Amino acid sequence: MCRIAFDKGLAAIGFSAHAPLEKAGLETFWNMKNERMGDYINEVNAARRRWEGKLAVYLGLELDYIKGLRSAWDSDIRECNFDYIIGSVHFVVPPEGAPNGAPFTIDGSAAELEKGIAEGFAGDGAAMMQAYWDAMAEMIALGGIDIVGHLDLVKKNHAARPWLAMDRIDGIARAIAAAGLVVEVNTGIINRGYLSEPCPSPAILRLLRQHNVPVTITADAHRAEHLDGNYPIACQTLLDAGYTSHVTFAGRKNNKPTWYEQKLFPF
Repeated sequence: MCRIAFDKGLAAIGFSAHAPLEKAGLETFWNMKNERMGDYINEVNAARRRWEGKLAVYLGLELDYIKGLRSAWDSDIRECNFDYIIGSVHFVVPPEGAPNGAPFTIDGSAAELEKGIAEGFAGDGAAMMQAYWDAMAEMIALGGIDIVGHLDLVKKNHAARPWLAMDRIDGIARAIAAAGLVVEVNTGIINRGYLSEPCPSPAILRLLRQHNVPVTITADAHRAEHLDGNYPIACQTLLDAGYTSHVTFAGRKNNKPTWYEQKLFPF
């Protein structure tokens, strides 16, 4: 990853593996195991030393918020010296009394999602969407994160459903602004062939711009070849939404993230 980032002329690379979920009683193919956390931290720090003076390497973590089960304030997260923490929602929790009240992911297959809606929300997709936005609002209010990850990931398998609840999203945009958080403009959903627009959508980006929420462009690269993938689309989407600049992470100072503002240019 570092070698390709350097060859592409990138100034920095940030690693943000998914935090372990054993504490929440869940297991996925994308989350680290508890026992690998130390290896992950050591490996990224070793890369930081190897690339010093050539490429800035940052140690991050993506925290999958799950109400009552996983948050950025968990002791195993706070005891680690991460440069930044991305907060994201990949799971929704059905209401009490549902035939199957287990959390399920909105980031798996369409069939998996439909099964979760049928069993956890009695087939009510709109109720599932509200649970997603509830979780996003709770995560922001709880704090402990630096970046809001792929804000509208729920659209991945639901382009035809009412995921774009602008009344809810306006309140979330206000909360993000009040908390001083940065929103990532994530091209991973394009890089992996799911959609042709980044997360967040153009409509949400226009709303975030109205509330002066800063944004940072990320590729969410699961593969080295996806580093900087579809950044031109992200830049143009931001320009169309009224943004003239974005920010890039520049380390921590006094236990707070620092950001470098850069002007956006069309490709």
